[in-house]
Amino acid sequence: MSIMRLGRAELRVLDLEESVKYYTNIIGLDEVARSDGRVYFKAWDEYDHHSLIIQEADSPGLDHLAFKVEKESDLEVLEKRIEQFGCTLKRVSKGTRLAEGEAIRFELPTGHQAELYHDIVQVGTRTGTLNPHPWPEGTRGIAPHRLDHLALTGNDVKLVTRFFTEVMDMFVSEKIETIDGEDTIGSFIHARNGKPHDIAFIKGPDKKIHHTAFFVDNWYDVLKAADILTRNNITFDVTPTRHGITRGETTYFFDPSGNRNEAFASGYITYADFPTITWTEDKIAQGIFYHRREMSESFLMALT
Repeated sequence: MSIMRLGRAELRVLDLEESVKYYTNIIGLDEVARSDGRVYFKAWDEYDHHSLIIQEADSPGLDHLAFKVEKESDLEVLEKRIEQFGCTLKRVSKGTRLAEGEAIRFELPTGHQAELYHDIVQVGTRTGTLNPHPWPEGTRGIAPHRLDHLALTGNDVKLVTRFFTEVMDMFVSEKIETIDGEDTIGSFIHARNGKPHDIAFIKGPDKKIHHTAFFVDNWYDVLKAADILTRNNITFDVTPTRHGITRGETTYFFDPSGNRNEAFASGYITYADFPTITWTEDKIAQGIFYHRREMSESFLMALT
């Protein structure tokens, strides 16, 4: 049984067409399809039909996130484990969303809606699998390789971390603890896929999303992303810098609805036996913004 990766996120946006232009031209995703008021996107280096869905709504935020499992039979095993943990759960029938098979939908201890699925149509990448070039012609905007991770907030980070490690067999690469070690206020969780994190939780209000992150190659691409954002008058939250946590390189900014996005590069490689790195609360600013070593009010408070 294996969770392979974060597979998709569905975001709520205030103006559908304005958001389509943003995610197509600024982020640089490919629009794949439209159905039932939803628009489906994928990055150029992703094989599956979509990784991001947007829907128009009265308020921005996260509709749900989903993880792809290795085998169809994993759904039944995980369904039982999720129920035993005490989470509310239901089956989602095949075809509820375009190109997808059956899924399991459940509520995390933080109140977020999450899904597990295996079956999704593979449409391939823009470079193909035969003698491929390292990148395709005709990219737009930031042009990330993939949807990389989500960061969410919740009141009980310790409990939701237990859910992902005990039920989903995922791993904690790094955590932030109070000085006395009694409480966890940040957790960075990865599947068995080598990434620093697929999902992160920071202590805060339940049901909120902090950011949606897209992976780019390197520091130069983070700087290029910032240039593209400035040229197009996109609102920044944090200009290019480095994380202490994950060692990633980053810049943060907002989509037209106020959902925070990140262009994320580098980071280390994890393994199943990767030891958990611990940061103490007094060093949280250095962990998140390694150079500046101070937090901004917007980074803490701008949640959707």
